[in-house]
Amino acid sequence: MQKNSAEPLTTSKPKDEPEVTTEVLPSSEIHQEKQAAFIKEETPLIHQTDWLNPIFSFLKQNILAVIGIFTLVLGIGYFVKYAIDKNWIGETARAAIGFSIGSLIIIVGHFLRKNYTVFSSIILGGGIAILYFTTTIAFREYHLFAQNTAFIITCCITLLSIILSYYYKSEILIIFSLFGGFLAPLIISTGQSNYLFLFTYISVLNIGMFIITFLKQWKSVGGIAFFFTHLYLLYWTAEKPEILSIYFYLINYVIFYAFALLNYIKKNTLSPFDTLLLVLINFFSTLSLIYIFNKLGYEPVIIFPLVFAAINSYLLFKEYQKKDFGSNYSIFAGITISLITIAIALQFKTHLITSIWAIEATLLLFIWKKTKLNIFKIFFYILFPLVIIAQMSTWSQYFNTKELTVILNPVFLTSFITIITTLVNLFLLKKLPEQNTSENNFFEIIFRIVSYAIIYFALLFELTYQISERPFAIVLSSGLLFSLYYIFVLLLLNKKLEIGKDFEKGLIYIFLLLILIYISFSASELIDSILLKEVSIAFYAIYLLYLIPFIYIYWRILPTQNAGQVKFLYWPAAFVLVSVISCELYHLYILGNAENISMLYKLQKHFSILYLPIIWAILASIFIYAGLKKDNTEFSKIGFILIGIVIVKLYAYDVWQMDNISRITAFILLGVILLLSSFMFQRLKNMIKNLVDKKDEMNENENFKS
Repeated sequence: MQKNSAEPLTTSKPKDEPEVTTEVLPSSEIHQEKQAAFIKEETPLIHQTDWLNPIFSFLKQNILAVIGIFTLVLGIGYFVKYAIDKNWIGETARAAIGFSIGSLIIIVGHFLRKNYTVFSSIILGGGIAILYFTTTIAFREYHLFAQNTAFIITCCITLLSIILSYYYKSEILIIFSLFGGFLAPLIISTGQSNYLFLFTYISVLNIGMFIITFLKQWKSVGGIAFFFTHLYLLYWTAEKPEILSIYFYLINYVIFYAFALLNYIKKNTLSPFDTLLLVLINFFSTLSLIYIFNKLGYEPVIIFPLVFAAINSYLLFKEYQKKDFGSNYSIFAGITISLITIAIALQFKTHLITSIWAIEATLLLFIWKKTKLNIFKIFFYILFPLVIIAQMSTWSQYFNTKELTVILNPVFLTSFITIITTLVNLFLLKKLPEQNTSENNFFEIIFRIVSYAIIYFALLFELTYQISERPFAIVLSSGLLFSLYYIFVLLLLNKKLEIGKDFEKGLIYIFLLLILIYISFSASELIDSILLKEVSIAFYAIYLLYLIPFIYIYWRILPTQNAGQVKFLYWPAAFVLVSVISCELYHLYILGNAENISMLYKLQKHFSILYLPIIWAILASIFIYAGLKKDNTEFSKIGFILIGIVIVKLYAYDVWQMDNISRITAFILLGVILLLSSFMFQRLKNMIKNLVDKKDEMNENENFKS
């Protein structure tokens, strides 16, 4: 801040130093007032960064007083009980003693207020607690007065505590008052559900608390009132959903929305508490009101999220008009978009809790990213597992529901909402605050794995449900083919999705494992179904679509791995490659020669004994040749081991199962292949030796000339 040159210089001092009284010129007074206003505005922001510190500080300094007043109340209670047991006093006298002691403690607290402000607040709170306790006993146990009288007394006690809180400027006392006010209905309850009376009282109490908060900026009041109010509303909704409760939900929505906007109205700022209250009031009210509408069969249910979205969009528009695109703009935009998304989801009859929780989790992650406040990270950590549980519950509907339409059914549309929010979460995850810490790296890995799994299962369950009436071979092949293509897409988009090397390697291993399952179990089931005329042979062309990602991964993706990973991948990759070629040649042989399933075993045995060693010998030769040409010892090792397996299999088993003609044919072909392999090996070795000798000779000539 620049000072006017005409103003005298003042020495700035830390806020926590004691203020020194000096004679100040009028211009400096103006400056001091501005500085004080600045400090006053900044102070709440400092406390907001660690809101638990004031609580711990209060307990450390006043724990003895709290324990003391609690012990005093218990002592008085035990004394009264002892007097009752001895029949010293009657029921009316007992109540009179309780009211007298409570009033006396309040008077003592009143006289201590000047020199012992906090201590007097605790004393006053204890006195108010005794009054509530006495009223409860007098009404429930002694029946000294009717319910209406008991309620009037509790209201008077609450009003007295509110007045004292405001008069003494004590936030501690207002908290005592608040607890007493919300517990009063339980104190005078007779078990009859008079909800109209109850929520009229609670709404009036909340309005009074809002006025106190507006005057004194006691934000704890809003949080406590929100908790108790919605606890009562939730019980009402669960016990007896009725149209009357909707009016009280809307009234309390307005009250607590105003609670959350107090700082915004006065200072154009939203604290973490304000933001959290905005999120909770919007989503809790939306969820509850939609639930009531669904239970009562009213339409349209989307009216509530749209109305709440309109309210938030008004504030969003105000921020846009000011060209202020900071955290306030982001918060209102996130809430508005989330509520509109909920309305769209509900219009398509998605499952309520799953959709709302998924959208709210994304909103919390969005606010966490924008504000960098850990409170939203904690709530996101809590809510995201609940989204997964809710989504799993939604998927269970596939097993209990028949005749769901393709895609446009409530289960998949709910899954689609979860997929969209999960993709948004993955996008937001790229630039989270403190992303480089080990804790966040671990969270990011787990979060990504779970997110991709949610998307995978959402699509897989819909696919398998829609084709579940088809033969099992088609269902199994389609599911595995989808799984292979899903992993293939992730590997193709690994850079855009920022998939780490370890994650990418894990996906490759899963892909190879699924290939083995696909070409063995799935293919075997498919071949049997084709021979049994249950499945058309044309489906085999669909089955072969797995070769597209398989070839691409071997051709483009595996070579991009670093040297250590490629070397480690050689063996499983070679094993899968040999298996694919062997199995597909076997499948073609069976489909080309078998007329029915009775011929399967004979053809299978014939292929295994006669053709399989030849196929493996050719592949072994190719591996050896590739190893020598590329100077890759791993390829050569694989080739020689495969040759060894062929020889062991041939001499240990195959020759004893062949007829004479097959045995002769196998030996001749295998011998020719081995000779050709040996010839290529020797030729390539000589070529390499000549190249090395020629290079050495050129080096010697260059050295001689120099």
